[in-house]
Amino acid sequence: MTPQHRVVWQARKATVLLVDDHPIVRQGLTQLINQEPDLAVCGHAEDAASAFHAIAVHRPDIVVLDISLNGPDGLTVLKEMRMNDPVLPVLVLSMHDESLYAERALRAGANGYIMKQEATERVLEAIRRIRGGEVYVSDRIAKRLLRQVVSSPSAAGKSPMEALSDRELTVFRLIGEGRGTREIADDLHVSVKTVESYQAHIKEKLSLSNGRELVQHAIRWVTREDGV
Repeated sequence: MTPQHRVVWQARKATVLLVDDHPIVRQGLTQLINQEPDLAVCGHAEDAASAFHAIAVHRPDIVVLDISLNGPDGLTVLKEMRMNDPVLPVLVLSMHDESLYAERALRAGANGYIMKQEATERVLEAIRRIRGGEVYVSDRIAKRLLRQVVSSPSAAGKSPMEALSDRELTVFRLIGEGRGTREIADDLHVSVKTVESYQAHIKEKLSLSNGRELVQHAIRWVTREDGV
């Protein structure tokens, strides 16, 4: 028997593409995932363009996607990704509060949502479960979604922030990060007038009187989100 015939067959590792704009996060996740016997990182990306290029080149089994990216955010990337590939498993891994973003991510086509503050074991569990065809969210979000199923949908009880559309929430976050109107327009590949329209809707929904209040409110919100 030749050496080739004596080789023991092993199951192929599931390949994972990491899309995150922080090199340290990508490095940490790579080390975490690559030490697992059934998982391997096949590539990295830091923005929308590099993400789509990496998907085309590496054909990953799973994508782990952050919401905050350079340029179009993760929700925008996810929606476009779903237009090209409706079945590729995607886990959104983000520092943003799941109560505000988890449902948005699932509606955009994610198979799961987990916060970066979770233990590493939970991250690996989430990756494996969505790889197996399941949906992964925290127990808190699962209970919240179940309550919505058994009760009639209503806007009552929702916070003003939850009333913002996905794109309005993105603009609000960018304002809080110190981006100007022109810069936001360039990042999102839209016109300045479109950004101004989003800003007007945000002010109306959050009951803010003017641009100064909008900026102050956005900065406070981003500061809380980042845990500063």
